Amino acid sequence: MESQDKIKLGLAILLVVAGVVGFYLLAADQAVLRVVVFVISLLAAAAVVWQSVMGKNFVAYAQESIAEARKVVWPQRKEATQLTMLVFAFVFVLALFMWLVDSSLSWLFYDVLLRRG
Repeated sequence: MESQDKIKLGLAILLVVAGVVGFYLLAADQAVLRVVVFVISLLAAAAVVWQSVMGKNFVAYAQESIAEARKVVWPQRKEATQLTMLVFAFVFVLALFMWLVDSSLSWLFYDVLLRRG
């Protein structure tokens, strides 16, 4: 990382810290002003980071991610509904199995072995 990028990232961190400090230094009854100061500091920090190599790499990554998401073949409504019902059925069967195992072990330990039932 170049020294200019380190300076930019340090400045961005200082802007965020200044926004947080400004948020807490302003009076509590000025809620809108507090939020505006904080949001402006976040936007300024984002603008500074965006100018760094890391920020430009992030923007390129985000653009590539959006392009890849557009290539995804999403299932039709019928397929999605069928898969959802399959998941619900599997969860129900698994819950029934776990209840059966729990009840059996409870009966075995408490009623048969310990004779507390």
